[in-house]
Amino acid sequence: MFRFADPIYLYLLVLIPILALIKFYTVHKQKKQLKKLGDVDLLKELMPEVSVWRPWIKFVLLLLALALLIVLLARPQFGTKISNEKRTGIETIIAMDISNSMLAEDVSPSRLRRSKMMVENLVDNFSNDKIGLIVFAGDAFVQLPITSDYVSAKMFLSSIDPSMMMTQGTDIAAAINLAANSFTHQEGVGKAIIVITDGEDHEGGAIEAAQAAKEKGMRVYLLGVGSTQGAPIPIPGTNDYMKDNTGNTVMSALNDDMCKQIAAAGGGVYIHVANNSNAQELLNAELDKLSKKEINTTIYSDFDEQFQAVGIIVLLLLILEICILDRKNPLLKRFSLFKKNKTAIMLLVLLVSVLSASAQTDRQYVREGNKLFKKGNFAEAEVAYRKALDKNKENPQASYNLANSMFSQRKDSASVKQYEDAVRSEKNPLRKAQSYHNIGVICQGHKMFAEAIEAYKNALRLNPNDDMTRYNLELCRRQQKEQQQNKDQNGQDDKNGDKNKEDKQKQDQQEKKEDKQQDKQEEQKQQPKEDKNNMSKENAEQLLNAAMQKEKDTQDKLQKAMQQPRSRKLEKNW
Repeated sequence: MFRFADPIYLYLLVLIPILALIKFYTVHKQKKQLKKLGDVDLLKELMPEVSVWRPWIKFVLLLLALALLIVLLARPQFGTKISNEKRTGIETIIAMDISNSMLAEDVSPSRLRRSKMMVENLVDNFSNDKIGLIVFAGDAFVQLPITSDYVSAKMFLSSIDPSMMMTQGTDIAAAINLAANSFTHQEGVGKAIIVITDGEDHEGGAIEAAQAAKEKGMRVYLLGVGSTQGAPIPIPGTNDYMKDNTGNTVMSALNDDMCKQIAAAGGGVYIHVANNSNAQELLNAELDKLSKKEINTTIYSDFDEQFQAVGIIVLLLLILEICILDRKNPLLKRFSLFKKNKTAIMLLVLLVSVLSASAQTDRQYVREGNKLFKKGNFAEAEVAYRKALDKNKENPQASYNLANSMFSQRKDSASVKQYEDAVRSEKNPLRKAQSYHNIGVICQGHKMFAEAIEAYKNALRLNPNDDMTRYNLELCRRQQKEQQQNKDQNGQDDKNGDKNKEDKQKQDQQEKKEDKQQDKQEEQKQQPKEDKNNMSKENAEQLLNAAMQKEKDTQDKLQKAMQQPRSRKLEKNW
């Protein structure tokens, strides 16, 4: 499919007929002036070097160059056809918690960034499904309506930040209710609500909302991000941490129990995101259980810029216009370009077309390879990318895509070398960083942790904002330490194999002594508890009266609160 990215510039093409009319008027005026001087045929004989057709050809070439320049401004693009197709899949809405508590760094790099990486993995895994995105804190709103445009989903994801929410807090019920009303009305399609949160529900009602969603035929899945031990919440732009109304530092912890209850009420499962890949596998297994049905899907294509080809043609037209003189050259009488013999001009046109075609050959092979790669024909895509490199060895896109096709065929050693070639030919630092990242992934998969760490470091030097690379680097360092520890332990086991039996006997004896001591301590602790349980009747009556008075005070406070105007008071800003 062909399109113009900025078609408004095409209105400038109106200049072409205007300039043509001006040219016709000028030539007509010149002929009138010549007739005043004498007979036209006689004047032609007196001026044998003056050409009638050369000025017109030069003018036409200039008009064509101007028209193509205007087309160049409109940014011509080629792409595959955008169409509505029917695919078999499910509908999924992701509700992401972006309250301030998600800034806690008890998981690397932070809860929010870990959640974003999780969503990116989910989007990459979807193929025939529809996806929507909701963000929530104290309130909830739709960030991306349900669609099949995964590129837009990632684009919206990058801009998500807690500062987007005017009302802080955590209202999971509002997110679930909004998600339940954001699906299409198509029946028979599996519908999943994926809530990514740290489980600090300040408003309540989440279990009831999950039950209501389940009754509508939806499933609610909870992905818990964070640690149960808790962590302080950093204040962006400062070195301080968030504090509550009493001045104490807020410790935000993952509420596992509540997440499990919400998931159970919604007919889904709860998954603790300790590792993104493991959580991804568990969630995919659960989503595969949902019923799939034909859904209408809009396919969006990627368009490639074609300004290079147009620019080359414009340049050739201008060069040709300069080479054609206004007057006849007596030295070139043998070459008649503008008489009946049109062989020379045909050869020139053929030369222009060949040059323009050869200039796009490597790009055409790259586009062909991209189409094959998307279809999963990695071997054929590799052939297309190699043809592109044969035409232009310095094409960085062909070099990088060739490495990807080899990596997809599990040609790991060859793909590493190709990624290194892509780094040498690439000038864009972000693309270089991606090549280094992929080298690190391959080396990490083969437990070559030192090489992987070096590759990740190179990637971060070029793109310090790449959270995925930073996460892989930390994971690789831990794996390297574990590998070293295992080697050390194996060496010690070989040396100290004879002493293991004696050590085990000593440990058994020591454990028996400790068990006896613990039994005595437990007997001593149980005696005071028995004394406390022997309560007198007077003490029991006093406690009962105190409880009744406390209940009465609570009811009075509730009645006063109900009588006052309902205005939400923000007590928790996380």
